[in-house]
This record gives sequence, structure tokens and C-alpha cells, in this order.
Amino acid sequence: MEAPTKTPEREKFYNTIDEKSMTPLWEVLSGLVTKEPVSPAVPHIWKFADVRPHVLQAGELITAKEAERRVLVLENPGLRGDSRITHSLYAGLQLIKPGEIAPAHRHTASALRFIIEGGGAYTAVDGEKTIMEEGDFVITPPWTWHDHGNESDRPMIWMDGLDVPLVNTFDTSFAENYDEDEFPVTRPVNYSPTQYGHNVVPVGWERKGHCSPIFNYPYASTRETLEKMRQYEEWDACHGLKVQYIDPTTGDFAMPTIATFMQLLPKDFTTTPYRSTDGMVFSPVEGTGRTYINGQAFEWGPKDIFVVPSWCSYHHEADEDAVLFSFSDRAAQSKLGLWREQRGNDPVSAPA
Repeated sequence: MEAPTKTPEREKFYNTIDEKSMTPLWEVLSGLVTKEPVSPAVPHIWKFADVRPHVLQAGELITAKEAERRVLVLENPGLRGDSRITHSLYAGLQLIKPGEIAPAHRHTASALRFIIEGGGAYTAVDGEKTIMEEGDFVITPPWTWHDHGNESDRPMIWMDGLDVPLVNTFDTSFAENYDEDEFPVTRPVNYSPTQYGHNVVPVGWERKGHCSPIFNYPYASTRETLEKMRQYEEWDACHGLKVQYIDPTTGDFAMPTIATFMQLLPKDFTTTPYRSTDGMVFSPVEGTGRTYINGQAFEWGPKDIFVVPSWCSYHHEADEDAVLFSFSDRAAQSKLGLWREQRGNDPVSAPA
């Protein structure tokens, strides 16, 4: 849509109503209601080899307790100063050194941890600890007390992903610090997978909150599933073999606003071009390859992080067997009836 022709009379009118905090819709309609999604985010990659020294240097400059969360925010170059990796999501790299504790707090935002480097550190959520290893996907549900600690002998680095921009869009952010560094532990380590991960729940169980009651999805289990799928499932032209993390009690996304995935691409596999309305954040766990985003090639390997903004066409090329973790705001978009995708040259489609 094109804006109507400007005339002196119209300009005078616009200036008059501007003093009343009003503006003519016909002057801004084309930017409000676009024919296709338009995102200020741009494709970008953070090579882990390049950023890791800075993450470690942060550990020499400030303690985990003083920082509360010692994180280097991954700011999309198109959104500098907004603490966003996509238009709706936040991401950062967090460091916990041996012997440190990131103090307990809670907040409205949902959070995920994807473990990039190290093993043996823990996240504790509402009285239960889980030990984290590389490739694990860990959830911190909204408004749950959580702290992090490292009882291993090496630094631990993980990627945080939060829906902070979404929460702030609704002006619904709350946060609170706990009185002590650690919230009291009341359950055995890794108890929730035993309680909820075997197709059973306790009699009389009532759902609390909107996240999966399991908050650690170990990479070893996910990798085993993908390997079994290799034997029996057909390769999807756009995704290879791709699984979605779910809440086992509902079958829904594991988190209320953030969708999380893991996919396997076999050696020399090239996917069909694909695009969707949810901006995707990828982090390879295994293998090397490249992703073409709107025609631009991004070479990646293990531990790198790259972003595909909303409605950008992309495809992957795997030089060897590759496994990629990814997350987006698809869970929120789907619940609101907003999510769309396009596979190759097929018509744009939406979930039923």
C-alpha cells in the first residue's frame, strides 16, 4: 500500500492532530500491516572459538555472585542495545567457574539452558538439582526459584535463552531475589525424570504452571532417539530428522512460549529451502557444514551459534553427520494462531 499524496492542507492537519498525540492511519498503514513479515533482526553467527576467550575473561573481572548472572548477551547486529537475538527472544553465554554459585532468584520469564562446554555443574529448580552435560537442554519454568553451581573442576559455559522481550512487550515482568545464595534442596538429584518421564504420574497429581515437569532433557537420550530414527524414518527434505522437545504430560511444547528442537543431518545432505515466521537460533552439537540464509553462507561447527530471522529463506549443507539444537518463539506463535511456514516453493501453510 502506498501512502496518499501529501498536500499543504493535509500537512497542516497532521501537525494539528500531532499536538493531540494522534496520527493518521493512512500515513503509517503500510508499515503496520505488511504483506509479509518484516524483521529488524539480521542473520548472524557467533563463532565459539572467537567469543570463548571473552566469556572466560569476564570470569576474571567479576564474580558470579556480584554479577548475579555472569552472561555476555548475544545481541543481534540489527537490534543492538535491545538485548535480543531475535525480535522476540534473548540469548547469552553464561559462565560458572569451579566452586561458584549464581545466587537464587526467580522471574516471570521462561528460561532455557543449552550446555555448550563442560560438565558436572548443576541447575537447581524449586528444590531439585539436575547435573548438566554438554548438549543437554534444561528448563527454568517461570517464577520458580533457581540457582546454578559448579562442583566440577572446570569452567561451565551454556547458552541462556529467554522470552524476556515477549514478557516486556506485555509489560508483565516481575523478579525477586532469594534471601540465601541457594534455595533449599528438598528432592533427590534428577528426580523429575523418574517421576514424569516413564508415561506415569503420581495418583492425584495436579499440573502446576505451564512448563514440562521434567526440566533436564539429556543430550545422550535425544541423540539415541535420532540414531534409531535413522534406521526407520524417512529423511525430511527441509529438516533431515528433527524432533521437538515436549511436555510428556500434555504432548505440548516443553515451554509455554519457546519451542525447542534437535535435528540430525547426514553427511553430504542438503536440505530444501525453508522459511517460517519464527526466528530460529541454532547451535550445532556435532559436525560441520554451512547454512545459506537469504543466499548468504554461514559456515558452522560444534558450539557455534547462529540466528535465522523470521521469514528468511534458508537451507543447510552438512559436510559430515551433524546434529543441531535450535529454539524459537514458535510455541507462542502457534498458540496465538500466528505461525506460518513455507517449504520450498509450496504455498504458505499454517497449522490446522
